[in-house]
Amino acid sequence: MKPFLKTKDFSITGEDFELLLDEELQMLVTQPQPKDLQKYYESDVYISHTDSSKSVIDKMYQAVKKISLSQKVFLINRYAKQNKTLLDIGAGTGDFLLEAKKWKWSVKGVEPNQDARIRSREKRMELLAGLDDLPNTKFQVITLWHVLEHLPDLDSQIETIKKNLEKDGTLVIAVPNFKSYDAQHYKEFWAAYDVPRHLWHFSKEAIHKIFAKHGMELVKTKPMWFDAFYVSILSEKYKTGKQNLMKSFLIGFWSNLKAIFTGQPSSIIYVLKKQQ
Repeated sequence: MKPFLKTKDFSITGEDFELLLDEELQMLVTQPQPKDLQKYYESDVYISHTDSSKSVIDKMYQAVKKISLSQKVFLINRYAKQNKTLLDIGAGTGDFLLEAKKWKWSVKGVEPNQDARIRSREKRMELLAGLDDLPNTKFQVITLWHVLEHLPDLDSQIETIKKNLEKDGTLVIAVPNFKSYDAQHYKEFWAAYDVPRHLWHFSKEAIHKIFAKHGMELVKTKPMWFDAFYVSILSEKYKTGKQNLMKSFLIGFWSNLKAIFTGQPSSIIYVLKKQQ
């Protein structure tokens, strides 16, 4: 692997990290990867664990989240059989699972962060702390919404996830795309690098190659248009120390416009199936 970019943890610790390029996979790897990652999540600014609505950015995140929840359920409904069983890994505070329950899905969720599990429990959605706590069962759909990039021991985790998937089941993952225009524009300030919480930084080529190695076939991709705007807002703040919503909106809009022609949006949903 060769050096690609030096960046830092802008949101919590300010520590420096480096991104290395795996040329074969077309994937970036965070270095060093801390042995104890928990402290990098213990902050009120880590919004997916807190349901915060304090700042303007928080309020925008929560508004978009409400829209995206229904879009996500609409997506998995396309792959529903009679056995509508769903496992969400990295379930945060449980909102996606609650939305899926409204559509008659039988749901389970895994979330390692204790504070997030407590907030989920307050909504009457009980989450498990880890995959090892799952009952001996398989699921028709397994989802990881911006979670794969957080998982240590990536190959081992993928194999575990695959074992929990029905033979004709569907795996849906969403991850940032470091080949997007907004990533290229903001460089080391691109908020979706989010080191060291994001251990891996994927491209379309990387997802295809990694999952093919595990007997999974990529059958569909879908852009996440809202992500370009949200990531640009955070990135602009990291770069300038100020919130410039107009400039951020323009960068996000331009990133999405270019993605129509390049196929490289800020974040991508991937739909995968077991190879027959």
